[in-house]
Parts: sequence; C-alpha cells; structure tokens
Amino acid sequence: MAKKEEVDADTLALIQWCTEVEEYLVAAGASLREAQGYIEEHAEWFTDQFYEGLTPQEAAKASLNEP
Repeated sequence: MAKKEEVDADTLALIQWCTEVEEYLVAAGASLREAQGYIEEHAEWFTDQFYEGLTPQEAAKASLNEP
C-alpha cells in the first residue's frame, strides 16, 4: 500500500492562493483551462508573488500587465 504524503501548510496556502488568482483571471476573460495553464506556466513567478505578500487579486492584475 502506498504511503500517503502529507502536504505542508505553506504548500496548501499557496494552492489556495493560486485557486483564488485563477478566479480573478477567469473573471478577466480567460477560460478556466487558460487560467490554469497560465498559472502552471508561470508557477515560479506566482510563487514569488505569494511569498512577497501580494493578494490573489494583485497578482492576477500584475500578471495581466506582463508583456
């Protein structure tokens, strides 16, 4: 039987935060699939924004302004 891995609190918080960013991207016109793909492609950037203390709304807005 496979050992169940536990996810630490920081990782859970980051996942929740990204889910909220996703909602803002969808509200701005992206499809759910596009928003998820975008976050996955830019995971390092979004992780940095999370640890810098941006709100999900601020991160979504900043990502929409990226060239």
